[in-house]
Amino acid sequence: MKRILHGIDLVDCPRIEQMLERHGCHFLDRVFTPAEQKQADGVKNRIEKLSGRFAAKEAVLKLLGTGWRGKIAWTDIEIVNNPLGQPQVTLSGEVEKIAREMKIGEISLSISHTANFVMASATALTDN
Repeated sequence: MKRILHGIDLVDCPRIEQMLERHGCHFLDRVFTPAEQKQADGVKNRIEKLSGRFAAKEAVLKLLGTGWRGKIAWTDIEIVNNPLGQPQVTLSGEVEKIAREMKIGEISLSISHTANFVMASATALTDN
């Protein structure tokens, strides 16, 4: 039987900005892949872009029902835009293993933001 899985997260953009100010490259490298950082570099709304990626990663973890624990790394979930601007999810490491065990195929994402808040919603189908 197929089931729909859903995860959602809301992020306060000033909180991500504070993390960047406090921890700089350490925070960036721990949470965001090089491709995610590259897509956020040089854009007018860099904080919103990074906040959106953060919220999307949290939404994916909620979809899996795991939260951030154990061997899971933030960079196990990569969110980059395709050429049309749609956010795409690529899983690796522990998160990919969990998704495979749950028989999850593609994960769809939607990200929306204002200057202060970002919301991300992740959905997937499973045969479990």
